[in-house]
Amino acid sequence: MSRTPAVLVLEDGTRYRGEAYGAVGRTLGEVVFATGMTGYQETLTDPSYAGQIVVMTAPHIGNTGVNDEDRESRRIWVDGYVVRDPSRVVSNWRATRSLDDELVANGVVGISGIDTRAVTRRLRDAGSMRGGIFSGADAGLDAREQLDAVLAAPEMAGQNLGARVTTPAPAVTPARGERIGNLAILDLGVKQATVENMADRGFDVHVLPMGSSFAEIAAIAPVAVFYSNGPGDPAASDAEVGVLREVLDAGLPFFGICFGNQLFGRALGLGTYKLPFGHRGINQPVLDKATGRVEITAHNHGFAVDAPLTGEIESPNGYGRVEVSHVGLNDDVVEGLRALDIPAFSVQYHPEAAAGPHDANYLFDRFAQMVKDHIA
Repeated sequence: MSRTPAVLVLEDGTRYRGEAYGAVGRTLGEVVFATGMTGYQETLTDPSYAGQIVVMTAPHIGNTGVNDEDRESRRIWVDGYVVRDPSRVVSNWRATRSLDDELVANGVVGISGIDTRAVTRRLRDAGSMRGGIFSGADAGLDAREQLDAVLAAPEMAGQNLGARVTTPAPAVTPARGERIGNLAILDLGVKQATVENMADRGFDVHVLPMGSSFAEIAAIAPVAVFYSNGPGDPAASDAEVGVLREVLDAGLPFFGICFGNQLFGRALGLGTYKLPFGHRGINQPVLDKATGRVEITAHNHGFAVDAPLTGEIESPNGYGRVEVSHVGLNDDVVEGLRALDIPAFSVQYHPEAAAGPHDANYLFDRFAQMVKDHIA
């Protein structure tokens, strides 16, 4: 393991000294914590983490190494990585390389050997904030110079990061089993597990780049449209909201997750807001109001939809009645929306949930049945 000095600097001036992990240099971003005990490779390759420095609350990271099968996208997207105790050896028969080597290959600057519990408590109490990891020569810079670099970095609010992570060209995954029809996925940061789940339900999955117009979506003759997860502030994605309103106006069934849930809320005429420290991890309890069932779910979001948790409301943009379908039990955050007069719903969390849990996987079946009923 590296003995190269490194320091994590938060925008409030808090400093944590450790050692370089992964690439050496400097990186800036929003510092957030993720509570998953497993699935670090899936976390690293989740495009929703673009622009963020991720602190792992699990103390021991890297013991199962890295492979090519468990990636959620084409590369690592986190802007920085913070761990307490990186594994000195890789011990898994599926591993092809170490996590340290993978971080270096992707140019991800990280830090290890710091008290990640202390960092997490700081972020929990003060909220997510900008930060920077400085290692090697940058670790020796004056503390004021390091803090000035952090304060010069953009805040997450107001950033549109989808163009950074979206597919460069359309791609198609054929349906498996009984075919339903073409599904248009607007790639705002989609994960491969989502594509596979949709193909397993009988959709020919067409992943389209962010920036695709409604005409380009309609050109594939979709039976439904899906908006994926992704990074950034939903208030900065007016173009995607406009396209979604055209989708809803055309009567196409719609399903959105995470960022897609927030954009669905905006298309309906609801607002969004930034959470103090967000939900990130694989152990978040959510109530499905329709069944009364509590699901343990995977999350990665720093923004949420502003809507009343009980009763029905009229969509300010004219799409009929809407209700909050799912509620986060830790802090009463809106975790799902259901339109009652058009075929459309969304959830804030991740039903594809690689590497788990899978309590919410039924939502893909619910979506497939909604589409079948619509085209019957």
